[in-house]
Amino acid sequence: MRILGMSQMWPKLDNPSFTSFRFARRDRDWAVGEMVSVVFRPRSKDRRVLGMAEIVGKVARCMAPHIGCDLPFLTDAEAQYDGFESSAKMQQWLVSIYGGHSSAHMNKLTLKWRERAVQEVPK
Repeated sequence: MRILGMSQMWPKLDNPSFTSFRFARRDRDWAVGEMVSVVFRPRSKDRRVLGMAEIVGKVARCMAPHIGCDLPFLTDAEAQYDGFESSAKMQQWLVSIYGGHSSAHMNKLTLKWRERAVQEVPK
């Protein structure tokens, strides 16, 4: 089972279903029906397994207008539902995390919790 890492404890994670925008993977892209382990700070000593979720929807999006992208652009409503003030703020955050990739093809994944199992943070 693959890991879907979260860098913040977004309020959306309290909902029965939530969205997450992810860059398309070169090895094996995310797929509807796939079960993933949702993990807070997966590469940290503060790592916490939040539970298992199923990908129930996948829609391709462009993060910003650029030459050669014929996909729909991320809307302010989508960014707000994902926890940001606007699509511009989401794009700024992505640039700060991933660098210049923010205008690339992204997948808008809709996930549904199947099991919530919070693991205690090691001390």
